[in-house]
Amino acid sequence: MLSRWIDKHEKWIFPLPAVIFIIVLMVFPILYTVWNSLTNWTLTSRLPTMFVGFNNYIQLFTADPRFMASIGRTFVFTFGCLIVQMILGVGAGLLIDAKEYRGKRIVNSILLLPMMATPVAVAMVWLLMFEPTTGVLNYLLKQVGLPASKWLSSSSSVIPTLILLDSWEWTPLIILITLAGLATLPTDPFESARVDGANTFQIIWHITLPMLAPTISVGALLRFIDCFKTFDIIYATTGGGPGYASETLNIYTYQNAFYYFKFGYGSSLLVIFFSIVLGCVLFVTYTRKKLEV
Repeated sequence: MLSRWIDKHEKWIFPLPAVIFIIVLMVFPILYTVWNSLTNWTLTSRLPTMFVGFNNYIQLFTADPRFMASIGRTFVFTFGCLIVQMILGVGAGLLIDAKEYRGKRIVNSILLLPMMATPVAVAMVWLLMFEPTTGVLNYLLKQVGLPASKWLSSSSSVIPTLILLDSWEWTPLIILITLAGLATLPTDPFESARVDGANTFQIIWHITLPMLAPTISVGALLRFIDCFKTFDIIYATTGGGPGYASETLNIYTYQNAFYYFKFGYGSSLLVIFFSIVLGCVLFVTYTRKKLEV
């Protein structure tokens, strides 16, 4: 009887462990965070935790200038990283794939090295290099007659400097994705184009990039999500400073939850953060499907 019942309902029984796993480790934390965002839970007040509805969200959008500023910085950092990494990554991938040469696999392996390092360790090394007085980067600038930069110490240069740091570590990922996509492209369109007299630029612009677009879009989506939720390198190098100049939404959420102990307020920031990421991902996915059609 039992075996017959299992055979009859196997399409529900076999996925059940995965469904339970998803509910316990994903759905429950999300629902719990949403519930906390509707309370005034804090450790800095003796008031009991109470349900306050959407008061936290109203305060965020009407009475918290740091919140709106942090969203702006988050998008500036994200799109800055995305533009730099996609241009450099796709361009370098095309150059590496252009010709066959000895040691090509070794070059591809070397590209993995920045990604293998712990982001906090990378941030610490670059923090020493960015040091305005004794850092090696300002020394090199002086050697070529250029003025020294304040790098992470200036509110005007901190975001571009963080974009440089993040791009150094993660541009190789886009290069590897590009190389993987190029390896799957058919050779017939390229041979036909060369027979018709197309030059290298025309082949890349009219054949390679359009055929590589699905691969590039996947890489861009992955990097968008990662850049948007970047925390480690910013916290390790600036902590959101100088002042609030590099305080992204991720850093501001952490400050509220673990510096000010406003867990209800921090939860509302997390809900907004999650909603923005989810909305952007759905928009990019929908746009990609429409373009494919």
